[in-house]
Order: sequence, then C-alpha cells, then structure tokens
Amino acid sequence: MPSDLLAALMLYAFVSSITPGPNNLMLLASGVNFGFRRTLPHMLGIGAGFTLMVALTGWGLAGLFALWPPLHLVLTLASVAYLLWLAWKIAHAAPPAPGEAAGRPFGFWQAAGFQWVNPKAWSMALTASTLYLPPAGGNAAILALALVFGAINLPCVSTWAAMGSLLRGWLADARRLRLFNGAMAVLLVATLWPVIRG
Repeated sequence: MPSDLLAALMLYAFVSSITPGPNNLMLLASGVNFGFRRTLPHMLGIGAGFTLMVALTGWGLAGLFALWPPLHLVLTLASVAYLLWLAWKIAHAAPPAPGEAAGRPFGFWQAAGFQWVNPKAWSMALTASTLYLPPAGGNAAILALALVFGAINLPCVSTWAAMGSLLRGWLADARRLRLFNGAMAVLLVATLWPVIRG
C-alpha cells in the first residue's frame, strides 16, 4: 500500500473510530456501570469483530449487496431493531442495590457479533474498502487494511470505556446514573438518524 494511501487510511481509521457511535456509547455506559476491567472483553470483541468485518468486506462481502440488494435492507432493519432494543435496555438499567452486582457487561462474542448489525461499523468497513484499497486489491492489501483498522480502533474504543470508568464515582448517585443511562440511550437512538434519513 503506498505511503500516502496508508496515511489517509490511518487518519480515516482514527477519526471514524474515536467519534461517537453505537460501540463507543455502549462502552462509555459499560465503563460507568461495570468499570474498565469488566469492560475489557467488550472492547476486545469490538476490535476482533470489526477487524474481521473489514477483511471480509474487502474480500467481497460488499459485492453481495450488489448481487442481492434486499440483503442490505434486511441487515438495516435488523440493525435498527437491535439498536432500539439495546437503547431500551440501557435506559432501563436500574442502579444496583448496595452490595448487588450491576448485571453483566457485553462479552467478547456478543461484542464481536454486534459489529454485524452496527450501521456505523458497516459504513466504516464499506467506505474503507471502497476508498483505501488499491484497484488491484489483493490479499496483502486487504490484510493491511484490516490490521491498520484493528490497530487504531482498539485504543480508540478503549478511550471511551476509560472515560466511563472515570465517571463511575460521580455517577454513584442513583439519580445521576439514571439520567446518564437515559442520555446514553437517547444518543444511541440518535446514531440511527443517518441510517433512517439515508
């Protein structure tokens, strides 16, 4: 991959990975509710799942949408339904009673699987494959694309979990935590706007 293309890819990977989206908002909420350490499987699942998604997209998954356009609509509808369900779960997450566990955070496989119904992840993977793969493509270029994205994505999503973990003390108050969870749910639903509008 030419160095100027690699630099552009790295910048795109950073900007798209650090900005708010379903993954980052869920990690922020998980960091608040469960702490950084318990959110690690969630972060690693995002990194692995998204890296695999970029690689498979580069190897031709995007071509399936061209061959059978209804697949895009089916995936979009499943994504919207799943994100609405997650927003409801976040909004209704009750603060734990003293000494009680606060539910369970996303696990590795849940987070990896979530990438396949995450509209922002699809948009990022398809855009990266379209814009930053050389016309000749090839396995080496596709692997480089996926690995660059994976290497940049993981620290970015980890930042959101760390921010949530830092807010834990301030959000120990049940009323503040309810307001925070409600705000996170609204923001998660707001990430659907480009999908619905588009």
